[in-house]
Amino acid sequence: MGFSLKNPLIAGSSGLTNSVGSIKQLEKQGIAAVVLKSLFEEELVCQIPSDKDSHYPYQKTKDYVAHQSKYSSIEEYIRLIEEAKKSVSIPVIASINCISAYEWTSFSKRIEAAGADALELNIFVMPSDPMMGSSDCEKVYFEVLTEVRRKIKIPIAVKISPYFSGMTKMAMKLSWTGINGLVLFNRFYSPDIDIETIKTVPGKLLSSPDEILNSLRWVALLSDRVLSDIAGSTGAHDAAGVIKYLLAGARAVQLTSTLYKNGFEQIGIILNDLSAWMERHHFETIPEFLGSLSLKKSEDPADYERFQYIKTIGPPDKAE
Repeated sequence: MGFSLKNPLIAGSSGLTNSVGSIKQLEKQGIAAVVLKSLFEEELVCQIPSDKDSHYPYQKTKDYVAHQSKYSSIEEYIRLIEEAKKSVSIPVIASINCISAYEWTSFSKRIEAAGADALELNIFVMPSDPMMGSSDCEKVYFEVLTEVRRKIKIPIAVKISPYFSGMTKMAMKLSWTGINGLVLFNRFYSPDIDIETIKTVPGKLLSSPDEILNSLRWVALLSDRVLSDIAGSTGAHDAAGVIKYLLAGARAVQLTSTLYKNGFEQIGIILNDLSAWMERHHFETIPEFLGSLSLKKSEDPADYERFQYIKTIGPPDKAE
């Protein structure tokens, strides 16, 4: 995205990046950049004056946010950007979690004016509406990017989900819009069921190391095909996860759940273990091995994956 990071570790958007004090501690522990806790589009729609009287697509959510808005505000977010920029030397990336290209996009100009180094758009479109086809879902992404790009000049990253019928083509098309980064992937709310209370309850809020596999697959598939940088997200809890993402072709790795579970000291542990691994394998710099296990050397990635799938769980090899 045009940044010269001191290492590939970025603190992902979460409650851990919602105060200047935490951001300063993250920098002290060695993090290379931070993505601020996301503002939700509903917060912006509730607080930005508008002459429009249209029905919001998720009215219940908007009403809830309007009720809670007294506890958070646009002005607080702007102050967080301004104060963070004065307090740390690492890139400060603002974040908006959005579902449409409504009038909220005008707020992106204030984010830029406040000094944010970049903007991450977490575009949250779940393909759960039976009346919304794949092309309708994809259209939202390009509408958002068109509106935001018209308003700001700072780098833009898009954090997407894995729920596309044609992931490779969609990622390529997104990169063709001129965005600077793709983040693979965001984690949607996952419901669970309590069989005793017979109620729906939240599932796991934090990721686990085994959740890295899907993101890792797509980083490897896309890192040499898209025109923007890729950051790996989800499942990187230690140096092993970070190294896997780098080998697959990610230029940065977002950390969140591991920081909740292990504290900010985990950053230094990961960096030390990464350095030790590089020394064991005789690498002096990350570019020496970055992307060495991406699929750029495979003439037909689909055939490779199909072969490996059948080889692993298909018919047994004939006995010699």
